[in-house]
Amino acid sequence: MTTVVWFKRDLRTRDHAPLVAAANLGEPVIALYVIEDDYWQQPDTSGRQWCFIQDSLDDLNKQLRKAGNQLVVLRGSVIEALSELKASHAIERVFCHQETGGQWTFERDKSVIEWCSEHQIEFREWNQFGVVRRLKDRDIWDKAWTELMRQPVLEAPGSVPLAGAIQSVAWRGIEPGATAADRCPDRQTGGSIRGETLLTSFLERRCVGYQYNISSPNTAVRACSRLSPHIAYGTVSLREIYQQAKAAGNHSNTLPRKQKSLTSFRSRLHWHCHFIQKLEDEPELEFRAMHRELEGMKSGPNDSERLQRWQQGQTGWPLVDACMRSLQHTGWINFRMRAMLMAIASYQLWLHWRDPALHLARLFTDFEPGIHYSQTQMQSGLTGINALRIYNPALQSQKLDPNGEFIRRWIPELAGVPAEMIHTPWLMTPAQKAKFGGNTYIAPVCDHEQAARAARKAVGDFRKQHVSREETDRVLHRHGSRKGPHQTRPKAVSKQPPDNQLSLFD
Repeated sequence: MTTVVWFKRDLRTRDHAPLVAAANLGEPVIALYVIEDDYWQQPDTSGRQWCFIQDSLDDLNKQLRKAGNQLVVLRGSVIEALSELKASHAIERVFCHQETGGQWTFERDKSVIEWCSEHQIEFREWNQFGVVRRLKDRDIWDKAWTELMRQPVLEAPGSVPLAGAIQSVAWRGIEPGATAADRCPDRQTGGSIRGETLLTSFLERRCVGYQYNISSPNTAVRACSRLSPHIAYGTVSLREIYQQAKAAGNHSNTLPRKQKSLTSFRSRLHWHCHFIQKLEDEPELEFRAMHRELEGMKSGPNDSERLQRWQQGQTGWPLVDACMRSLQHTGWINFRMRAMLMAIASYQLWLHWRDPALHLARLFTDFEPGIHYSQTQMQSGLTGINALRIYNPALQSQKLDPNGEFIRRWIPELAGVPAEMIHTPWLMTPAQKAKFGGNTYIAPVCDHEQAARAARKAVGDFRKQHVSREETDRVLHRHGSRKGPHQTRPKAVSKQPPDNQLSLFD
């Protein structure tokens, strides 16, 4: 009797309940990963994500070999892979983790469950995040999350019985879908070893001042944990990160400043799952507004020139363009800047949320569907229960990059412009441009202050005319945050987590 352990976004052996359960049976195990070409044709996938997965598959295979097993990688649909394995190895069980992904993965998982049922194969899923499938009452979610995080971390199995020989594809030689043109050479490296190294350095040194240093793109590169892609693809478990962070904060030698930083970090792990739960509860959020009546606020095709300039980092607003160019080059930027990029697209540029959301998804090496679609809608004012955040790109630049260091790094056109002028180069005189440079930097796509006022008025007018209390209450009841298991309803429609607690985007 052979068990297939199907790896998805859980590319590790430590704290991996399906693998441990399979190993404990003492029967042959096939550790399976399937390269699904149809998945890599989806509009929110990219080559940088696949490259991170390739790194992680390399590392996962090394971990499995230490336990006497090996990773089997097949290409095609999961049902095709399972059918092939059933024919050659008479599989009896399929064990895996639950995945809260987009509509495509949701339908894929349902098909796999149906196939297993038709062929009398046991199918069993485990939860790896604090996300509750078929959650009946949001009021109990906080308690369920806490209980899961407190469960013991599972050690990697020392021995995993190997099934008979299976021909595996060479995953390093494959570029599925349309991923070849997006290698992102400065992206983060995948794999559990790298993830654990990052966790150790963060807990030992980099976490101090975390809550203060994660907003600026200058300090966030080091101050943030940088674990987000490892959490997204499961090379290190969220529970292990949480428990190690808690232990480090509770150590008798830990200074109060470090304790506060780690408390802030742990709260973001909680918010991470809070936002994924939204997509788990309502998968349609990938395609339509959370507050259904707000979906009609913007109609018609997006302004193609505005969308393209935003995508290329050519809006004429230095911090916005620097963030986009940095993201294109590295696959990562801190959350505050992600929120600003989406808000600028939604308000000043008045773009429908879907095109910008898909573009950012492709750029994020750490793309996590549940967080991404919930957050892009929040930053676009489509939840109906959160206050609008309309970012002023000049003020954000002056606050978060006062000396223009980040801007100069990513916008060489402004390399010689002094700090007092670099945030608003469109105000420079011809003489100043001749002296300091900046002649080649593009003019702003529009007057951002005027555009922000127009957007705020348009949103306000639409809400007054088209938004009902009934729909707002529905969103609050289904998706609103709760302070604890005994609070039955949120008390205010405008409250939301502060900027440094919106989600684990670091």
